[in-house]
Amino acid sequence: MKYLFLFAFLGVIWWVWKKRNTQPSDQPVQGRAPEQMVNCAHCGVYLPASEALVDNDRSFCCQAHRQADGR
Repeated sequence: MKYLFLFAFLGVIWWVWKKRNTQPSDQPVQGRAPEQMVNCAHCGVYLPASEALVDNDRSFCCQAHRQADGR
């Protein structure tokens, strides 16, 4: 009988520990803000605006595509 109480007690402790560790946090996740995406005028691939090469209001993914556009 004492082993039954021991297993029940350990089961309750395990259940409380699992419930405590799986509760979602109330604090917001810190991360980067969403960034505007633009597409390359030559090949059409989307990339973050901060990484794009801009020439005459057109965005390019690399220097080769900027030169190949020829405008």
